[in-house]
Amino acid sequence: MADFERSLREAAPHALVDVVRDQLAAWYGATDVALLLADYGLAVLQPVGTADARAGALPLHASAAGRVFGSQEPRAEQARDGVVPHLLPVTVRGERLGVLAVQLPAERSTGAVARELAHVAEVLGHEVLVAERDTDLYQLARRASRLTLAAEMQWQVLSGRAFTQPEYEIGAQLEPAYAVHGDNFDWSSDFAGLTVAVTDGMSEGVQASLLTTLTVNALRNARRAGVDIADQAALADQAVWAQYRGSMHVSTLLMSFDLESGRAYAVDAGSPQLWRRRGRSVERVLLDAQFPLGMFEESDYRVQEIDLLPGDRLLVVSDGVYQAVSPQSEPYAPKALVRGIQATSLLPAASVPGALLRELASHRLTETLDDALVMCLDWHGRPGPEAVAE
Repeated sequence: MADFERSLREAAPHALVDVVRDQLAAWYGATDVALLLADYGLAVLQPVGTADARAGALPLHASAAGRVFGSQEPRAEQARDGVVPHLLPVTVRGERLGVLAVQLPAERSTGAVARELAHVAEVLGHEVLVAERDTDLYQLARRASRLTLAAEMQWQVLSGRAFTQPEYEIGAQLEPAYAVHGDNFDWSSDFAGLTVAVTDGMSEGVQASLLTTLTVNALRNARRAGVDIADQAALADQAVWAQYRGSMHVSTLLMSFDLESGRAYAVDAGSPQLWRRRGRSVERVLLDAQFPLGMFEESDYRVQEIDLLPGDRLLVVSDGVYQAVSPQSEPYAPKALVRGIQATSLLPAASVPGALLRELASHRLTETLDDALVMCLDWHGRPGPEAVAE
């Protein structure tokens, strides 16, 4: 296996699947190997490296590969003509990339081999993320249709759509995935905690993406300077003001989580709403509203503590979610939003945003130009000395 990992690292960025195919054929007699990646809209799984990825697409919510993607559990199908299809989730630190499909001769399909295939899928996932810097191959496999220029810009500055650590799980999704322009989510973890930013910019198209790109990079620049979230907001506010002089601004929710103490803090600079599910109850977390970034020159921002306990689920939704209305003019929030949060309570954090956005689409029924963003964070906390001792 060490030789295999080395061969993947040394392979050309576009040749990773070829290396896996050759190795699995040599080791186990695999007759076919395919890497299927989830598209930007989380609607289909598409094969890497085919002339037309869309021709080989599988529905994410109505296929065996889609069920493996959702459950994150490897699966061996029933043997057909002496061949057993194996489906393995390809996931990196909670970020669900897709599914590795391997066809094995029935006599080689054992539990031990299945475990080795799961490891191959994990290693492949890490190498895909590295290889994406140098090839468009994997980006192309994620496209069920063409991205607008604004969406292209937005996806390039987004974090991954999911991330998992022992203390928390986080997932997020944007719609319309192929034409998104102003909304954005970002996060960063270190030994001490987690910092999260959700932004909702003005305008449409490229103008909105330019504004959001400036804001996200200003927030990252401030965060990497080691300042707290209040100063991150203040520095980003100055950057947006310097560029637009108040003609455009960005609504932003910043949160930080301290892993040692279990405390959470927020700066509410605009419209994204924070909701919390604790036990069986769902309620909006009301925060002190402050000015959006860039609205006025040199705004001061204050941090406030969020009531947070292990087992809590936090959800951040943009105005494209909570201001959505049905054809009968029924608002999505609060009633339908609360029902959606309750209905998805058993799903992992990575699956909640997509499920809520599908619920929103059913409520709204019509297309909208407004972005819709959902971020879900499950807080587990760090176990105390008693739990560790047990």
